[in-house]
Amino acid sequence: MGGADAGAGAFYDAALQKRQALMGKSGPAALVKNFRVFRVAAFACIGGVLYGYNQGMFSGVLAMPSFGRHMGEYITDQTKKGWLTAILELGAWIGTLLSGFMAEVLSRKYSVLVACAVFMVGVIIQATAIAGIGHDAILAGRFITGMGVGSLAMIIPIYNSEVAPPEVRGALVATQQLAICFGIMISFWIDYGTNYIGGTSVETQSDAAWLTPICLQLAPAMILFVGMIFMPFSPRWLVHHGREEEARKVLSSLRGLSPDHELVELEFLEIKAQSLFEKRSIAEMFPQLREQTAWNIFKLQFVAIKKLFQTRAMFKRVVVATVTMFFQQWSGINAILYYAPSIFVQLGLTSTTVSLLATGVVGIVMFLATIPAVLWIDKVGRKPVLTIGALGMATCHIIIAVIVAKNIDSWDQHKAAGWAAVCMVWLFVIHFGYSWGPCAWIIVAEIWPLSTRPYGVALGASSNWMNNFIVGQVTPDMLKHITYGTYILFGLLTYMGAAFVWFFVPETKRLTLEEMDVIFGSEGTAQADFERMEEINAEIGLTQLLRGDNSNATGTPYETIPEKTIAVEGRTERI
Repeated sequence: MGGADAGAGAFYDAALQKRQALMGKSGPAALVKNFRVFRVAAFACIGGVLYGYNQGMFSGVLAMPSFGRHMGEYITDQTKKGWLTAILELGAWIGTLLSGFMAEVLSRKYSVLVACAVFMVGVIIQATAIAGIGHDAILAGRFITGMGVGSLAMIIPIYNSEVAPPEVRGALVATQQLAICFGIMISFWIDYGTNYIGGTSVETQSDAAWLTPICLQLAPAMILFVGMIFMPFSPRWLVHHGREEEARKVLSSLRGLSPDHELVELEFLEIKAQSLFEKRSIAEMFPQLREQTAWNIFKLQFVAIKKLFQTRAMFKRVVVATVTMFFQQWSGINAILYYAPSIFVQLGLTSTTVSLLATGVVGIVMFLATIPAVLWIDKVGRKPVLTIGALGMATCHIIIAVIVAKNIDSWDQHKAAGWAAVCMVWLFVIHFGYSWGPCAWIIVAEIWPLSTRPYGVALGASSNWMNNFIVGQVTPDMLKHITYGTYILFGLLTYMGAAFVWFFVPETKRLTLEEMDVIFGSEGTAQADFERMEEINAEIGLTQLLRGDNSNATGTPYETIPEKTIAVEGRTERI
């Protein structure tokens, strides 16, 4: 394979040189050059802030005395308390299942508007809890808000990846993860501040203490809703639905180039090739669903996911995606995010104010710990980062369990032990921030062939939300009934997660799709995909465009490049 690899490398280098001559290299300078796109994508990431804010905000609200006055036994009964928290994840799971259909039928742009509207309706219903409706309004409102959050969490990364040029696509999609962590961070500190409204006691604290952080969600949601009206459609969606001239104009505007510029033409043809590839793959695998009707699009995601379970090789990918997300959630990260103040009280921080302060630190360290992963994950690799992160998280859990077991009835006499446990929680969040937070999603996105990637990612996201819901539901009962056993359970499961990654998950760093096929035992899947894509590239003129010059910027003749190479999603791949 050495000669073939060398030839493929030559083609990749030549195509890369051609691209860089037209648009420049990746990095911070590329973000400045593509400021129009960066502005659009960064604005859309308000959806990520909403997602993160929702994850973190409710933990502080649960700890506020004024909120407890309206919730009654839904605060004192741990099972019902779990429902108050976890019902958002159940709504998000449903929102995720519907988001693919909605984004394809309505467009990415209009789907964001719908998701924002659903989100705002949920927030308004939650605010009515003050009028005596109580827990029913919170349950209904959080379920509806969850549907909006789940849709935004799926649609925004798709939208950003489709408006971004290849040289900054990774950075802009990664911005979504940072936006989520930023939302978590500010939610904790807003809770800490509003907890003082009217005082911190049951008798004096104002209802504004918990209504304010809940209602503040309306502001960014309204900004996102209004702003998205003026944002462009996804060029990829326009092409996929036959609006090619409009797609050219959008690309031209986003890139700040004339519609007939060579770079605009190159990117337009790449998008068109990907669209035709998807349509022909669907026609081959599901001929009864080839027509782009709303009903066919709705059925397609479920039929396509079912097909992933029908061969041994694809089932291996299903296991990697769903089990990775299982271990991500059962690491206990969302138990920390949802119930951090309660956990810190259990660890000896008896004051609600101090526990909220400690919770605020969780948001800061998680945000900062995510930044190195965005910068270096492609260099270090997935397996070592996930494994080291899991071992670190599990060890923190076991240490916390030991501290709690020894001091659970005597925190007043052992305040240093309580703070040691709190520090272990902070260290746990650091380990999650650089590892399982971003890397689990990278694994889920990378392991699928082109023709099944959208459905495989949706399956992984479904596993994430469902396990998220279960963890949110059972954590209050576990903290009450098995106390330090909660940390032992999370710790043992996370050690198992490290073993799973090390022994069963392949390293996907810099692997081609063909090499993925070899690893998962489905040789020929990528081959067939590539052959179809190669045929499309030649048919629409993309191959000729890439080979249109006799030499590249460095003088390497294009005639030396092997024929069996294609453009896939803004890069070249070898067959």
